[in-house]
Amino acid sequence: VRRLHEKLFYRPLLNAVARLDSGDARLSLEAASERLTALGYVDPEGALRHIEALSSGISRRAAIQRTLLPVLLGWFADAPNPDVGLLGFRRVSDELGGTPWYLRLLRDESETAERLAHLLCASRLATDLLLRAPEVVGLLSDVKELAPKSLEDLMREMSATAARYDEPDRAAQSIRTIRSRELFRIAAADANGLLSVPQVCQALSDISDATISVALQIAVEAVEANLAMPLPTRFSVIAMGRLGGRDVGYSSDADAMFVHDPLPGADEDVATKAAIAVANELRRLLSLPCADPELVIDADLRPEGRSGALVRSIASYGAYYARWSSPWEAQALLRARPLAGDESLSAEFMALIDPLRWPVDGISDSDLREVRRLKARMESERLPKGADPSLHVKLGRGGLSDVEWVAQLLQMRHAGEPGFEDLQVTGTLDAIEAASELGLMTAEDRDALEAAWCLATRMRNAVYSVTGRPSDQVPSDFSVLTSVAFLFGYPPEERAQLTQDYLRITRKARSVVERVFYEWE
Repeated sequence: VRRLHEKLFYRPLLNAVARLDSGDARLSLEAASERLTALGYVDPEGALRHIEALSSGISRRAAIQRTLLPVLLGWFADAPNPDVGLLGFRRVSDELGGTPWYLRLLRDESETAERLAHLLCASRLATDLLLRAPEVVGLLSDVKELAPKSLEDLMREMSATAARYDEPDRAAQSIRTIRSRELFRIAAADANGLLSVPQVCQALSDISDATISVALQIAVEAVEANLAMPLPTRFSVIAMGRLGGRDVGYSSDADAMFVHDPLPGADEDVATKAAIAVANELRRLLSLPCADPELVIDADLRPEGRSGALVRSIASYGAYYARWSSPWEAQALLRARPLAGDESLSAEFMALIDPLRWPVDGISDSDLREVRRLKARMESERLPKGADPSLHVKLGRGGLSDVEWVAQLLQMRHAGEPGFEDLQVTGTLDAIEAASELGLMTAEDRDALEAAWCLATRMRNAVYSVTGRPSDQVPSDFSVLTSVAFLFGYPPEERAQLTQDYLRITRKARSVVERVFYEWE
């Protein structure tokens, strides 16, 4: 029945542009345009041009594409944006159409072709990554190929690849190419429903960890070459924010701090300048203009923020935190973890900050009031003007910030107490799970918070995947909401249900937040 449907409904669209003489084509094109409009194409004339470009001619490539297109057009029509899917297929085919294995793969492996069609319609992010390196379409041939690589495997491959190049820029570009491929792997698996939200976050965090770790090796070698001597200081990168919590999303920057410690006998000024050079070189290498997306390292969570020193010695960190540390800085340190560089220095830094973020006596009444004041101020001042607070996934009611601040408050209150060491974790879901296991919240409250956090994270990722732009708002635009709902698995006619489900789940989480965060004394 499906083959008959393709023959009767879709194949005439190819005939209209590929085989008819000019006298018949005019009428057939009009009918074809009407048929495409009925299928949901916004630009039927443009779609016909793509079909013509793909199917006209007598080459083997055109013949195979004439075989594929009726099936693909049917899959595209099942999605909310068939124009996007067809355009993406043409762009990928323009890049790979002359490659024998590409069309043969799609012709002989229907599941691969269907995954590609779904991906081209569902995820602009995955399509853009695919077009940067079209050969990665081969990953779609087997579901097992879409499984995330381990951090160890990523590190091994990136290190081996970077070692082939003497020039730092080329070495950095090589690892960014691997990163781009791995981002596609995750985006494709995510769009095809193969990964949970925590798995996506973990995989994206591993990719960032590996990229920064190997890029740091390149940066250190480049600085040592310029200095004509080994680095006169130990140097480490400390992950912060979402990277520290391994809660990375598609649009996340890499939050980090830099710490160094001059080697015995080294001049402190020389060591500091060398450490600054390493940090700047690392950031430069990961932001070089090239075909692959950059990885921005955001160091704004360091002491004194943007006005503070980019790199501090561990002694300077110790002096600062002993004298000036504020509740918000202790809260930010809850997500700090070693990422790259000197392992012993990283361990020393963790030992320095652990008493600050996990105080033995818990959080004081004055600090509790300050944390609550900061939360209220953030809700009132940082929420974009005109934004619906119930639909803002980051700062809105029951959104990411609500859930994360509850987890962090419980950590600041209890993690330093004997018997509560399981709270000494950097991930939001890990902290909530530990709090539940330790009896600090009910299983029902835990489930409500986890559901809201996962939904808000997935919403944020889905909007970025569909639009290619970061956004913290549940879409109000009809077409964007339809596309996001499609990624979630909602039928087009039930797109509004996604918003209603979001409101219901976050409303339940907000009730937990108000009880745990604001009522505890």
